[in-house]
Amino acid sequence: MQELTKQYWVSVAAGKRLIAKAVLELPQLKQALRENTVVITAGTTNGYIAEEVLDHLGQKEGFSIQRFYRGITLPPDYETFMEAKGETFLGDIVIKAGKWEQGLTLADVVDELVQGDLIIKGANAVNLQEQEAAVMVGDLKAGTIGRALPAVIGRRVELLLPVGLEKRVISSIGKIVRRVNSADASGPRLFPVRGTIITELEAVRILSGAEADLIAAGGVSGAEGSYRLAVTGTEAQLQMVDVLMAEIVNEPQLIL
Repeated sequence: MQELTKQYWVSVAAGKRLIAKAVLELPQLKQALRENTVVITAGTTNGYIAEEVLDHLGQKEGFSIQRFYRGITLPPDYETFMEAKGETFLGDIVIKAGKWEQGLTLADVVDELVQGDLIIKGANAVNLQEQEAAVMVGDLKAGTIGRALPAVIGRRVELLLPVGLEKRVISSIGKIVRRVNSADASGPRLFPVRGTIITELEAVRILSGAEADLIAAGGVSGAEGSYRLAVTGTEAQLQMVDVLMAEIVNEPQLIL
């Protein structure tokens, strides 16, 4: 069957929505929502995932993406605005057998998690060639990812790592980690993690069966950080991508 290639422009916000829609279609997530525990840890990309999942479950009321984050990167002088809002941290999203148990965090349930459960944790860096990711850590006890890994490694709880293409790095994650985590370095540390990485490239394949390549990036006037994908597939697959991209292309910028 003849394959065609078509290009699509994707903003950072649209990419987050694209990833969220793809995560919702993962078989392991659907299974865990029915019978097991799903923990969506607080983060901006995960906020879109939480919206999609809770909307699917009919339990979106009470959720706010503006209150669903821990450490974030902001423009200069933005902290004053953040402090003025006075919003309360929402916590993580813990879903047990399809029911959102409001008020719980990963720390409350991590010791109970078993094989078949899922932890969804965003990342701050991804090397696409080596399929490696890393999480930025400011906490002195390795933060959320430090709490998650005993369950992931010790009890085979699956770790999903949704991460946008704007967070791509070209160096080996191991090489970067050795430098920034050294005893004479300063600033946040990086925690290398292995799991099921889902960028916009994987999202396109999950949702349509087509293959996406990152071919260009950049822009101005609000398009900074955006990128262009070349998607290759059958005519039917590209029609699915057309519909999908039309749904997300005007996704508003996330303002906290």
